[in-house]
Amino acid sequence: MHAISDMTEDQMAIQEGVERTVSQFDDEYWARTDETGEWPEAFCNAMAEGGWLGIAFPEEYGGAGLGLTEAAMMMQTVTRSGAGYSGASAVHLNIFGPKPLEKFGNDEQKQENLPKIISGEEKMCFAVTEPNSGLDTSSLETKAERTNTGYTINGRKIWTTGAQRADKILIIARTTPKDQCAKPYLGLSLFYTDFNRDKIEANPIPKMGRKAVECNTLFIDGLEVPKEHLIGEEGAGFKYLIQGLNPERVLFAVESIGLGFAALEKASTYANERVVFGRPIGQNQGIAHPLAKAWAELSAAELLAYKAAALFDQGKECGAEANAAKYLGTEAGFNACETAVLTHGGMGYAREYHVERYMREAMLARIAPVSREMILNFIAERVLGLPKSY
Repeated sequence: MHAISDMTEDQMAIQEGVERTVSQFDDEYWARTDETGEWPEAFCNAMAEGGWLGIAFPEEYGGAGLGLTEAAMMMQTVTRSGAGYSGASAVHLNIFGPKPLEKFGNDEQKQENLPKIISGEEKMCFAVTEPNSGLDTSSLETKAERTNTGYTINGRKIWTTGAQRADKILIIARTTPKDQCAKPYLGLSLFYTDFNRDKIEANPIPKMGRKAVECNTLFIDGLEVPKEHLIGEEGAGFKYLIQGLNPERVLFAVESIGLGFAALEKASTYANERVVFGRPIGQNQGIAHPLAKAWAELSAAELLAYKAAALFDQGKECGAEANAAKYLGTEAGFNACETAVLTHGGMGYAREYHVERYMREAMLARIAPVSREMILNFIAERVLGLPKSY
């Protein structure tokens, strides 16, 4: 397993425990989910039973009370097992997705929901992105209008993961029109409420990979939300959301790095065993050097990702490191997966060797939850002091 070199005994125990859990699910299990599109329920149940879903949440709610570093180790271990994003995305939202509820929800909201989320009893989805706004969250059009008892939400969301099985939804909507706000990102509010299928239509989006963990377009028509389901203050939803951006960047980075290492292992094994012209193909530098380069890129990105996680856990600023780690980690992960496919030659295009699935899934993290270009914009502006370009 590739991870930070100076792990504590507790961290090594966590890694070994996660490895034991994920080792129950082999390549064939994940290949079946990719073909059938069936949610990896057995895997999710095993992760919940192991207590891993609450790794970063307080012990008082049934969590382990650990930090981003341990959560990152866990998620890298998941993808590194060969589960890839079919496994990681099935539990990813549980790791930091409910953080706005924990940090800004009231005691009743937290006590009612967090233990159920951590145990796996309560299944949530997170609805932020919209068809017309993309990464411009301040331009969200979904509206939450006040009523005598709370709010009525109308609008559309897209790329909402896990909505087919969710019984709860964490959703951001505009409560004050944009033109009435001092700044465009004000007037957005966050709600955690029931996923009422009479008022929310969820349609899966056919996509390149990760078929088992579906993304959806949501059509929300007259969703009644009690005022008790508002998280924190009305109009402060965007502020709550951005606090979770850096942890998510780090998790995407290590997940991609883990998947890259899994692909690299497959390719190295094949390069040792495949004999052409009387010698293993790994003896040829044209095969060996790209694999060595992939290892170097993954290892370098891994160091930055865990540096960002350590800074976050210490309460220090980590925006530059988290964003750069996400950029480098997802690029290195994809490059390793592509190299693995090419190492296998024609068999890399065949499903039986699994690397084609890895490559399809690795593309996801280069796009979501933020594009490479927006990360470079952030670093150019915030680190290098260059003028804002958009």
